[in-house]
Amino acid sequence: MSIIQAPSSVVMIRPHAFHPNPETSADNAFQTQALAEDVSTRARAEFDTAAGTLRAAGVTVHAFDDFGDGDTPDSVFPNNWFSTHTGGHVALYPMYAENRRRERRADVIEMLKRDYRVSDVIDYSGLEQDGLALEGTGAMVLDHIGRIAYVARSNRADPVLLERFCAHFNYEPISFDATDAQGTAIYHTNVLMGIGTDYALICLDMIPDPERRQTVADRLAENGRVVIDLTHDQVANFAGNAIELTGRTRVLAMSARAYQALRPDQLTIIERSAKPLPLAIPTIETAGGSVRCMLAGIHLTRRPERIAA
Repeated sequence: MSIIQAPSSVVMIRPHAFHPNPETSADNAFQTQALAEDVSTRARAEFDTAAGTLRAAGVTVHAFDDFGDGDTPDSVFPNNWFSTHTGGHVALYPMYAENRRRERRADVIEMLKRDYRVSDVIDYSGLEQDGLALEGTGAMVLDHIGRIAYVARSNRADPVLLERFCAHFNYEPISFDATDAQGTAIYHTNVLMGIGTDYALICLDMIPDPERRQTVADRLAENGRVVIDLTHDQVANFAGNAIELTGRTRVLAMSARAYQALRPDQLTIIERSAKPLPLAIPTIETAGGSVRCMLAGIHLTRRPERIAA
């Protein structure tokens, strides 16, 4: 059951032309100005260290290089353009910013077909031409065990497309409005919440409607999960942008900044179920995303290794 929520393999994209994306700055309040001149070199070094730490923990990392030929500054965040699901299903998503649409790449999907059992690929990306966006597991935080898709309403999560995804993949949609301390709408659901096997991280105070807030809390807890209520400051430090993975043991991958923002009592709850795995990515975080955004989990069955004759 733990592997359903916590995949043992991930896809990561190594950036060679990283910089904060001007096309996404208008609605991403987490995005900041990168100060270092060698921002791309720093981001790549952070990526390599993070990938190495994950591999050392027993997580399978499929790393692909993006040399930046097509102006794809956010390519280090692949969880927005595709997701994978038990039963051999893959989804491709329409992206809100025009330059993010260039992040989709056939070689990633071909690797999944080669190394894992893929029965179908449902491609929603053509709906970009209709002005629709649903940015994968950034827009949706998926409870794979309870089959619920939690979604903070935004221009990156079209409600009609969400309903279509949930019908195709057998999830129940639970949508809500969410704002930060300044009243700015949250651009991606996965910055304010993350779901593990036995716990869930969420800033409930970011859901202004009391009734909806209680509904979300109750649904998160109904499978026996402990709800860890984050503060606005913890979310600003990306504490919600974490993903549980299965290596040699279960781990919770998060940024070093996020780990330092958590209180000891919160870490104690997590450590009953998973080992926190902090990854230092301060340069990458200037783009407005953190560790969860960097990791596209693979919820597919691995093909057996072929033995050469």
